[in-house]
Amino acid sequence: MIIVDQISKFYAEKRAINEMSFSIDSGEIVGLLGLNGAGKSTVLKMLGCFLMPSKGEARVGGYSIKTEPQKVRRLIGYLPDTPPLYDEMSVYSYISFVARLKGVDRSSLDTMVSASIEKTNLSDVRNTRLSDLSHGYRQRVGIAGSLVHNPKVLILDEPINGLDPIQIVEMRDLILSLKGEHTVILSSHILSEITKTCDRILVIKNGELVAEGREEDLRSGATASYEIDIQVVSPSPDFQKQLKLINGVIAISSFEDENGHWYRLQCEKDIRSNLAKYTVEKGYDLISLKKNKAELESLFMNLLGKDS
Repeated sequence: MIIVDQISKFYAEKRAINEMSFSIDSGEIVGLLGLNGAGKSTVLKMLGCFLMPSKGEARVGGYSIKTEPQKVRRLIGYLPDTPPLYDEMSVYSYISFVARLKGVDRSSLDTMVSASIEKTNLSDVRNTRLSDLSHGYRQRVGIAGSLVHNPKVLILDEPINGLDPIQIVEMRDLILSLKGEHTVILSSHILSEITKTCDRILVIKNGELVAEGREEDLRSGATASYEIDIQVVSPSPDFQKQLKLINGVIAISSFEDENGHWYRLQCEKDIRSNLAKYTVEKGYDLISLKKNKAELESLFMNLLGKDS
């Protein structure tokens, strides 16, 4: 449905996007994950034909964003990070207005508008002025306007930005309800939400695609090094130095929790068996030894942390 081939975007001397390539299949929900300023909105604006790439090409539904932008626009619904709402209009009148702009036929206008309102759970406020709505409802109205012409592709720029916890859950459920019927590409800098919503994740840093895949693929990548926690009874002052001599140990740190004092080992492989044997042979009483689950947050920070 979406094919991006080596697109770049420059603003004078500033490089915003650098030779980015990826593809999205029909019916997928794919998330762009990155820190603020990474280039997520720029990518979405190019796919929505609001910006033209400086180099490269992208196709949506087989149409070029460079040579056939009007055909692309007919296929997509686009929600910017701040929905362009008119506060004096009611929910129904605004979505109806957007539907006419999108070329919805008058004979099916009411049906399409009502369907969009129902799909986004706005029936209770369909006659309410937009100025009287909460931020969460305003986001829903923006999505309803994006959906009213039944686009094949829905582009959502930071759809949960500024929402409270309850509204975030509601927005997540709404986006998941669109799966299959629409291809959805959305952006966020909130890892926990994008993993709960998306089939695949595209990780962007400084305008470049630095990782992509399903959550389990990225988590698998995080296990390139192993993190092992060990706790023993009355360790000697040089216990930490002793552990560092074990083959496969990269680094060691210590920490305390409600269960006492721990040592955390970063290892190039799973050395729990050798670690347990070594500890007992040295005369220590082993309380606990565990390999931590690879944390996607750690991978995220490694990928997107500030350059050294």
